[in-house]
Amino acid sequence: MPKTLVLKTCLDEGIPGPEHFEIRESPWPNIGDGVIVRLLTVSADPYMRYRIRSDGDYKPGEPMLGLVAGKILESNLSDWKAGDLFGSELPFTEIQSVPAWKAKTFRRLTGLISEDQISFGVGVLGMPGSTAYGGLVDILQPKEGETIWVSGAAGAVGSMVGMMAKQVFNCIVIGSAGGPEKCQIVKEQFGFDHCIDYKMCRSTKDLVKSLRHVAPAGIDMYFENVGGMHFEAAMQCLRPKGRVAICGVISDYNKSKMSPNKIYVSNMIYTEQTVQGFHCLPWLQGERGQFLEDMALWLSEGKVQVRETVFDGLDSFGSAFRALFEGGNIGKVVINLSPKSKL
Repeated sequence: MPKTLVLKTCLDEGIPGPEHFEIRESPWPNIGDGVIVRLLTVSADPYMRYRIRSDGDYKPGEPMLGLVAGKILESNLSDWKAGDLFGSELPFTEIQSVPAWKAKTFRRLTGLISEDQISFGVGVLGMPGSTAYGGLVDILQPKEGETIWVSGAAGAVGSMVGMMAKQVFNCIVIGSAGGPEKCQIVKEQFGFDHCIDYKMCRSTKDLVKSLRHVAPAGIDMYFENVGGMHFEAAMQCLRPKGRVAICGVISDYNKSKMSPNKIYVSNMIYTEQTVQGFHCLPWLQGERGQFLEDMALWLSEGKVQVRETVFDGLDSFGSAFRALFEGGNIGKVVINLSPKSKL
């Protein structure tokens, strides 16, 4: 029988783990008017932390819902056939039926990647990739020679932002990450010019000092994944006409209340600075830009490289999810579901 990942208990504060989830068996699906799919990879992402709060979208006893990539097993639709690869947001059930209306929202991955690369469908060609692409290309609009600071530089989104800024737009790229090992990876594998170990900074003042050491003239752009003192330091170092793109604040996700940030709005008037929040959907769904085409090209050219932290089996989701908040990942966290498992 197909397995389904279910939320066992909500969590308002603290770090989630395996104890908050459980596996249940589901009946074999009927195809209906759409397709039957097999999930090959599911994603663990920081935004899901909000959804397992008691006031969140996920309720105890209900299937977890998130970003997935998989393969069509059977189809009643003319534009999808057995063997096609797709990306979507679906319940975390290994084999399931998807109605025709929902299948129309699938992203076609066939022709872009092979089945062996299916995890790219929840990473570089999925939500993290489209977040990095939209925030950098459309929100920040980098120019050659400009300086960008990227927080969470060892993570799925941050690493891709830095690689694109360096390899596609020829910017000076500064990252921040936790610990010397991650900083080394950020520089040597992802190609950043500099990386700040934020664990060596006890305050915003310390972080500003470290940032000014590698960018004495300030920064032109800041890509926000972390929040807290990172945001405050960025605003103190932002040059006139500087731009900030905000897609995440992982430093607050396990707290019961969001932390306040000090920002002097009056300083932004004559400097003409811009701070903009955004989410990935316009690019992920193809409403803006050419995300899939551009990212697949840059991937094939080696301008963007993939680094993953891989967990095996749906029952490993809790451990994979916890790794996001304990610094236990480099690049994208993915949970691979073996198609050869006994169902």
